Amino acid sequence: MFSRSLLCLALTLAATSAVADTVWLKNGDRLTGKIKFYDGGKLVLATDYGGAIALSWDKIATLESDQELLIKENAVVGERAKSLRPAEPGKVTLVNGDAPKTIELASIQQMLKPKPLIEDFVWKGNIDAGLDYKRAESDTDDYDVSMKTKARHGLWRHNGEADYAREFQNDVVTTDNWGAEYALDRFLTEHWFWQGRMEYKRDRIEEVRRQRTVGSGPGYQFWDNELGAFSVAGLLNRTDYEYDTGERDNFYAVSMKWDYNRYLIGKSVELFSDGEVGKPLNNVAEYTLDAALGLRYKLTDWASLNMKAEKDLVSGSQGELDETRYSLGFGIGW
Repeated sequence: MFSRSLLCLALTLAATSAVADTVWLKNGDRLTGKIKFYDGGKLVLATDYGGAIALSWDKIATLESDQELLIKENAVVGERAKSLRPAEPGKVTLVNGDAPKTIELASIQQMLKPKPLIEDFVWKGNIDAGLDYKRAESDTDDYDVSMKTKARHGLWRHNGEADYAREFQNDVVTTDNWGAEYALDRFLTEHWFWQGRMEYKRDRIEEVRRQRTVGSGPGYQFWDNELGAFSVAGLLNRTDYEYDTGERDNFYAVSMKWDYNRYLIGKSVELFSDGEVGKPLNNVAEYTLDAALGLRYKLTDWASLNMKAEKDLVSGSQGELDETRYSLGFGIGW
């Protein structure tokens, strides 16, 4: 009976190890877990002993997986592999029917679970909500909600943002605005892309009541991996202003946009900043600034606490705008 129990245990352990993915490193170490994806020079391996581990691709000798994975050797075309088998250092074998194929690890640009419709579809984003209630000589109620998301497939990337802010002081509305933006990026190389974007802002309190912007221009992606991303874009914009007096202005401007995030302290803290600074090509305004800077502390894989400072500035125009908001709240991410 004892020997039979040992046999059952051995079979169970063997079956468990068989379904686990394995990564062999160049220094001789071997790690087991589940391959989540590879992108931007980092392979993410989910383990039950250390959580999600980001491994540098150039430190990996070979790997093994029984998952079906989409292996992309360029930005457009990918090959489904029913499983991966280890090969000589620096290579891996794709098992797909009766014709296994061994390729160089260095040739792989992306590895992920294939999606049902668009196989290489990658979607990520977050929603942050902040509420602040103050009861004193001056009662203040402050609401702030923002959403940011990105979706990429092949050479295309979709970027969407939306935010809403409302503040009361002694039951008087002192802040009431919302905005939305959509941008489409077409990658020309691994780093260079061309962006087209549309933006709309509505403010019921400030002198500048409406802003509409359409722009286009080149951008550069410095990095985009498991630990963060950083990109900039230079745009030529057409902007329309509508003031509280009913008057309108329109002008062309050049601007620079940035989008930065970086995970710190074992991916438990995220530093992020995004915004745009612009210079009109006529005398409507001296310059414009719309920027945000903040921190997120991850409570779980999807929940976080966040604090953020936002600045919205239009200097030198008929209806100047200078608004700063601070928020502390809860967010979800995916």
